[in-house]
Amino acid sequence: MRGPQRADPLSDGDPPLELTTFVGRSAELAGLADALAGARLVTVTGVGGVGKSRLAAQVAAGWESVSGRVELAPVRDPQFVEYAVVEALGLTDHTSRSPRQILLEHLAGRPVLLVLDGFEHLADACAELAAELLRKLPDLRVLGVGRRPLGLAGERLFPLAPLGEDDAVRLFTDRAREQGLEVADGPAVRELCRRLEGIPLALELAAGRLRALSPEQLLQRLDDRFRLLTAGSGPASVPGGPPARHQTLRTAIGWSHELCTPAERLLWARLSVFAQTFDLEAAEYVCSGDGLPAEDVLDVLSELVCQSVVTREESPAGPRYRMLDTVRAYGAEWLEAVGDAGRLRRRHRDWYLGLATWCELDWFSPRQGEVAARVEAELPNLRAALEFCLTEPDEAHLGQYLAGSLWFCWVGCGRLAEGRRWLTRSVELESGYEQSRLKALWVLGYVAILQGDTVLALAALRECREQAERVADATAVAYAEHRTGCLALVSDDMARAETLLRSALARYHEIGELNSNVLMGQVELAMARAFQGDLADAVRLCEDARRVCEDHGERWARSYALYVLAYAAWRDGAQDRARELLGECLRNAHAFHDLLGSVLALELLALVTATQGEPAEAARLQGAAGRMWPSVGLPLFGSAHYNAPHEHCEALARQALGDARYDECVREGARLERAEAVARALQRGAVRPLGALPAPRGAAPPDRAPRRGTGPRHDAAPTRGAPSPRRPAP
Repeated sequence: MRGPQRADPLSDGDPPLELTTFVGRSAELAGLADALAGARLVTVTGVGGVGKSRLAAQVAAGWESVSGRVELAPVRDPQFVEYAVVEALGLTDHTSRSPRQILLEHLAGRPVLLVLDGFEHLADACAELAAELLRKLPDLRVLGVGRRPLGLAGERLFPLAPLGEDDAVRLFTDRAREQGLEVADGPAVRELCRRLEGIPLALELAAGRLRALSPEQLLQRLDDRFRLLTAGSGPASVPGGPPARHQTLRTAIGWSHELCTPAERLLWARLSVFAQTFDLEAAEYVCSGDGLPAEDVLDVLSELVCQSVVTREESPAGPRYRMLDTVRAYGAEWLEAVGDAGRLRRRHRDWYLGLATWCELDWFSPRQGEVAARVEAELPNLRAALEFCLTEPDEAHLGQYLAGSLWFCWVGCGRLAEGRRWLTRSVELESGYEQSRLKALWVLGYVAILQGDTVLALAALRECREQAERVADATAVAYAEHRTGCLALVSDDMARAETLLRSALARYHEIGELNSNVLMGQVELAMARAFQGDLADAVRLCEDARRVCEDHGERWARSYALYVLAYAAWRDGAQDRARELLGECLRNAHAFHDLLGSVLALELLALVTATQGEPAEAARLQGAAGRMWPSVGLPLFGSAHYNAPHEHCEALARQALGDARYDECVREGARLERAEAVARALQRGAVRPLGALPAPRGAAPPDRAPRRGTGPRHDAAPTRGAPSPRRPAP
């Protein structure tokens, strides 16, 4: 079953780069791979810090079929387990279907290895999900990683023992060498490795101290720590307490903690509020103060990295830091013990409110791509901030503000289902801050429209408009009217769509609103005009929107303007021009994980391809689009206007190919993965990449230089001193 790693994992993103080598475990690697070859459910068990996750990652990386790893440690609510699996596998789905339905559909017939890492605090939910997936997906294998079994019938356990003495010594000396230190394999090193019982995390923590202490000094201090505990003042003396090896790890962590300076211990505890990874800016804001100046955080953090308390890794958003779960838990206990946990969680909340605010503004800028990468990296922390706001007393308005401010993430970056969850939870709460709730309402309505849920969309937008008119919130009225016009557009009520969209655009102009949403409104109006036969007006509106987008470096709304311009070019017989415009539209939409934009571009590209005399390829593109639509919603919104190009393409292709050949080509296209379909559609011509758009040509003209905004202003919904994080570097 072993073989090279596939180049087309379910998830589009690359995992963080590990900066340390994997040492030893050759027998365990082979044994675990063999266990998976013979059983569909294998669980690696063992004490914390023994290397379960690293071993599972190594095996998954060498698996011949697709693998996906779900990191469950940050998940606290059992109902979010399924969402975490969908997220980890990169399964973009815009519909309102349950995540379990999404998993069953997307994984059907695919040989997938699913790694559930760190499930012990969610064992029941994980076991129930794994049981159903294994029962209904015969090609699926599950690799559990935890301190206890899942407890399912047919589960094969793979207990992971600590490293043998030789591998333990090698790990210890390798970690020393990575710090630029040469440590000889001698009696002190061997005894230290034996006393730490070959537990990799304990060994790495000890190796992190070698710049200050020799192996002999480390051994002496460790002996002192063990004597203290076994004398009756530690967990080793408690009857029925944790197993001996868990005590050893706790001892090693506690010993490392004692060797830290006061500033290092303080930062260790405070860093425990982060979910998964964090960057330096966040650490400087959240963890500074009260004994730790912000300017000292970098130096102290660097020391914790050197001591293996914190690890550094590279990501598309730049360098990030991470604490292993066992180390984080130890810090969290200290934070609770000193009574500072609540304050640090509020500072964490404030930072991510500020980050969301800046990212929302920067979405309408040349930094749109960087914003998308930054938010992707910060999603675990943004979720933690949302959970805090929506569960703490008197915090609901901040949760509504945060959920609404992340509209660009939910809509622009392909996370409609997740956005709907947070937005629905937030608007169900009474916050006392109308502006925050109104924004969450119109964003919820927008999400529901794109999911094809007309009932929810109408209810949310109607409530938003009525409440906005009652409190005289002109901005919320404009957004509610705009999105109601968008709903009319996809429902084929073109006259009403045009009336509402024109009115909303006039309101935006009156209040001085200009951003991606406003430009999308102009593009939607252009689409309504095009569907009513006025191509000249549609082109005028979209060329104007395109110019403003390029003035501001905006890429997302610009892609939709290109789509309408391509539609007009096709109608005018300019097929090469239509293909060029659609190629850029598709590349940009795919880069932002915008599934709706991608599938619309594919559908129109299929028609252009058929018109240019390639009916078989057009049918394949239709098949690829047909595979994507179930993850978007009702194909082509169930709209006769949006569906007309599809029907025309099918008629051309069937006439040229015959029914049997057409159907065969559609089936061929339906077998393409999304990335494969996009690459195939783009292969006919060179298209500029996402980051190569023209630089902004300067400030907007006087009649287009209002304030930049993305919805109701939230001066009345304070973030209690929320910071203003520096923008991602352009």
